Amino acid sequence: MSPMMELLLLVLPSLLCAATEPLPTPSSDGYVCPLGQFPCGNLSVCLPQALHCNGVDDCNNGADEENCVDTTGWLGVLGDMLAGNIWTEDEADTCLLEMFPEQCRCWGRAVDCTAQNLSAVPRLSPNVTQLDLKRNKIHTLLDNQFAGCWSLRKLFLQNNKIRVISPKAFAGLSQLRMLFLSHNRISQLLPRTFEDLKRLEWLILDNNRIARITPATFSGLRSLYFLYMLNNSLAKIPDGSLCVETPKLSWLELEGNRIQAVRGAVFQQCRELTVLNISYNPLKEICPSQFESLPQLLSLSLEGLEIPNIHNVTFRGLSNLSHIYFKKFQYCSSAPHVRSCKPNTDGISSFEHLLANIILRVFVWVIACVTCLGNLCVICMRSCVVTESSAHTMAIKSLCCADGLMGIYLFVIGAFDLKYAGEYNRHAQGWMASVPCQLVGSLAMLSSEVSVLLLTYMTLEKYFSIVFPFSYRRASRKQTASVLAAIWLLGLSLSVVPLCCKESFGNYYGRNGVCFPLQSELGERPSARGFSTTIYLGLNLAAFITIVFAYTGMFYSIRITTCRTAESSVCPREVAIAKRFFFIVFTDALCWIPIFLLKLLSLLQVEIPGTVTSWVVIFILPINSALNPILYTITTAPFQEKVKGCLHARRPELSSRQSFMLVVL
Repeated sequence: MSPMMELLLLVLPSLLCAATEPLPTPSSDGYVCPLGQFPCGNLSVCLPQALHCNGVDDCNNGADEENCVDTTGWLGVLGDMLAGNIWTEDEADTCLLEMFPEQCRCWGRAVDCTAQNLSAVPRLSPNVTQLDLKRNKIHTLLDNQFAGCWSLRKLFLQNNKIRVISPKAFAGLSQLRMLFLSHNRISQLLPRTFEDLKRLEWLILDNNRIARITPATFSGLRSLYFLYMLNNSLAKIPDGSLCVETPKLSWLELEGNRIQAVRGAVFQQCRELTVLNISYNPLKEICPSQFESLPQLLSLSLEGLEIPNIHNVTFRGLSNLSHIYFKKFQYCSSAPHVRSCKPNTDGISSFEHLLANIILRVFVWVIACVTCLGNLCVICMRSCVVTESSAHTMAIKSLCCADGLMGIYLFVIGAFDLKYAGEYNRHAQGWMASVPCQLVGSLAMLSSEVSVLLLTYMTLEKYFSIVFPFSYRRASRKQTASVLAAIWLLGLSLSVVPLCCKESFGNYYGRNGVCFPLQSELGERPSARGFSTTIYLGLNLAAFITIVFAYTGMFYSIRITTCRTAESSVCPREVAIAKRFFFIVFTDALCWIPIFLLKLLSLLQVEIPGTVTSWVVIFILPINSALNPILYTITTAPFQEKVKGCLHARRPELSSRQSFMLVVL
């Protein structure tokens, strides 16, 4: 625990009165707001939960952004600490102790032996009230270790190497109020270790290796109201072990342990509890009645927890709850009576909209229109204008069909964004688990994978035609049709597998509002993680590298041919070809490199904001789908010449070598 955190530890605000069921919230003038809405101060105006504490003045008087800071947490503690001056109560200008180690500092009745390489607790005067032994080399606390220090009230032992605490290590410390044991190597707490600490109020045990506690672990701690056990190895909390011996417990921190289940009456005796944090544990579920015995609870932290069985009953009895924290903002709909619910968004969606950002909500339609119209236009023009290579035309049409599916995907996302506008949080869970979300996600996967495979196939066709013009025999129409069918079949298989294997993949496409699985989550199933890694960092990366090397090889071959046949080392045609190749590779890189990096970082468990994912899906992923019609058809010289020929009823004369080179490009 950091020094700043230590300074923040002080008494909690007074507990509120208990209540039973959540009631509609009244405004200051008596106007009653319906469940899920809260008043704008003294105005007879109610705003939904989503608009409170979102950083925007929606009430026009600022009331919706007032009292948003969780004062039951560290900020409230800091305020009380500054007001009470508890940390200076033992200080005086001169030392009032007769005996203390010469390498330590003394003022008043406080001793500071921080980082003095001490391997044991030193001898001190019996009137010492504060002892600081942080960052030393103490390994064991023996029985009667602090014998004679009857007046000790604050004891700091964090950042030592303590492994063993003897049963009577704290014997005689009946006046102790604060005990800090964080950042040590404690793996076991023997029964009745703290039995003599009748007045202990703060017990800090974070960042140790404690794997088990029993009902007798906290025996005697009748005054304890703050228990901090963050980042230990607790796998289970025995029923009734926490509060039977600690009836005044008000603040309980169990974040970052290994608790897989919270069953039965674990919190039944904790009726004075106001702050509870069980975030980032591998909990599989939370019983609907788990918190019904905590009427005084003000702040509840459930961050990092998947709660598939969450519903309104789970938090209905917490009528005093003012702040609640989830892993997903969608869970906030299960606590409509709590004014401040975090997070407000996952970066992709928000309480109100499937697409949180207004730019995304507009451009999803723009990019969808450009993608669909561009590819449809090319299909129509390729059907009307006959070119020399029917096999090449077939491949281009197939590519346009695949890219067009991406436009359809964006249209569907935009349509559901409009459908849920203003109330997305009510439908978020249902939408992400719905059949339409699964289908539209698989449609996007089908589009991207078929497009990548087709581009790779077309690139290799060009490569062999240019680099080996005399030995390579171009595929016939029938052979091309077979390859295209195989590509579509492979792409369809890749997109459908997660739908058919729910047990192995879970809700693969329904991890976010846009139904596209770019990020790997911490709780992702191994088969799903391996599948997505194989696609993005295996198949797609290999395809991208193949395209880059193929175009590099083609340009080198064309340059060698030009140097042998032309007087000038660089001719206009070579420059044009270089530009064309550059833009093809550049657009591929612009699309896929961010996706490769995003996937790699998520596999390395680097936290990636959801905002990044939403921008990648709406702007980056469709880049190839929108630009492929331009790069592979509209801007190509042969196609332009054919269009001109149809319009002017004439066909320009081209040398056989020029015609061949342009067709394959």
